[in-house]
Amino acid sequence: MRPVDPADRRVANIYSADFEPFVFEDGTVLGDSVLQLDDQFPLGVGFHVYRMPPGMTTRPHRHNGTEQFLILDGELVDNDGTVFRKGDLVWFRDGTEHSSHTATGCLLAVHITELETTVE
Repeated sequence: MRPVDPADRRVANIYSADFEPFVFEDGTVLGDSVLQLDDQFPLGVGFHVYRMPPGMTTRPHRHNGTEQFLILDGELVDNDGTVFRKGDLVWFRDGTEHSSHTATGCLLAVHITELETTVE
């Protein structure tokens, strides 16, 4: 077996790498950020690590495809009061609408199949 070509591999440490601020299409920035190595997808689509700062609430949104995430650190509370804690693996069905907030901040490993749509 031949060695892996450096152009065929990317490595980042989730505790020391620079995360990219998440910016909505309308230019809104809420303070959340993303670490994503695969640049063939828009930021926040596919597999990525997602960081929410303490006190942040996401915009209400609809999933256009499934979402799965693993809470790596912190706590996340969904709009219906469900609390997700470190170690929780969560799946949302295509079409699910919700929002989430964190008092403490949180770090998630996420896989989203399509861009989400903001809902009011």
